[in-house]
Amino acid sequence: MRILVIRYRFIGDTILMIPFLRNLRYAYPDAKIDVLVGPVSGEVLRECPYINELIIYDTTRKHKYENTGQEKKSFFSYIKLLKDRKYDKTYVLKRSLSSAALAFLTGIPERIGFDTEGRGFFLTKKVPYAPDKHEVECFLDILRHDGITAHDYYLENWTAKESEEKITGIFNELNITDDLKVLIHATSGNINKQWPLKYFVEVVKHLTNNLGARVFYTGTQKDSETYDKIRDLITENLAKEPVNLCGKLSIQDSTALINRMNMVIGSDSGTLHIAASLNVPVIGIYGPMNPVKWRAWGDIHEAVYMDMECIPCELRRKCEKNIACLRDLTPDMVIEKINKKIKAGNKTLKSK
Repeated sequence: MRILVIRYRFIGDTILMIPFLRNLRYAYPDAKIDVLVGPVSGEVLRECPYINELIIYDTTRKHKYENTGQEKKSFFSYIKLLKDRKYDKTYVLKRSLSSAALAFLTGIPERIGFDTEGRGFFLTKKVPYAPDKHEVECFLDILRHDGITAHDYYLENWTAKESEEKITGIFNELNITDDLKVLIHATSGNINKQWPLKYFVEVVKHLTNNLGARVFYTGTQKDSETYDKIRDLITENLAKEPVNLCGKLSIQDSTALINRMNMVIGSDSGTLHIAASLNVPVIGIYGPMNPVKWRAWGDIHEAVYMDMECIPCELRRKCEKNIACLRDLTPDMVIEKINKKIKAGNKTLKSK
């Protein structure tokens, strides 16, 4: 049996299909299972033991975190590539029309996926998509509609040895021995999902000056500008300067860094899902998107969001309230969650 799973683009979505991949492997222990992934987001599955091969799908530069700088390939080149591999079955976890069309044009006999965007014609099994169910559950629904039982639901992840050694080297070089290490992630793939930077300033000050934490930043080189702005907004001395590693780490390196954190705090982004997959407690800040669907998966995590009738708008229309769902979500609301985690101690913090 040769199986192709299609879920390219976006780090968070790629992480959230790990329970799907694990349960698929339970059902087909001897199958060849390949996954079509984005050129950057796919790196989060590099150490996944449930798959045989990652196939990099690199056709666009629309999303800033998928821009590798390399020459992109055509949609039709992937039709030929996948057709030559003669897959027996494909699961189309991506919900776009083009992803279902790709599965159809490759001639794969069984094509199972969500019945969205008018693409049911391309599928042999159409699965209803539940907008108010967590994405992990939605992915598992695809297996269930194919007669496969989901035995478990937990997230997990794996770190590369060379990345672990790199982070250890950085910690040794900077003499980092702090008991409390917190990653702040202020950026997101969509700027309208980002909490105001001036609010992150208050959180950083509380963590460093009141709690004695060491704050870390990670992301692309471009993301470093965001953290420079946060630092510029801090007019007082910090007990400990944050460590800015933006542009210095690969996805695998960042995963190893996050695995060394006691907590991750940030805007709605893929980084929060990486943390959740490593069982690192998350305090996620959610605005326009549905927190029920996109919150960090697991009982140890906290989702902070406003109770507003317009949530979730999913950014499908221009906001008439100037993103009040994030603007009115105050630093005190997040700091309260932080203090609660700290007070609970070992029960809610990942010890290092």
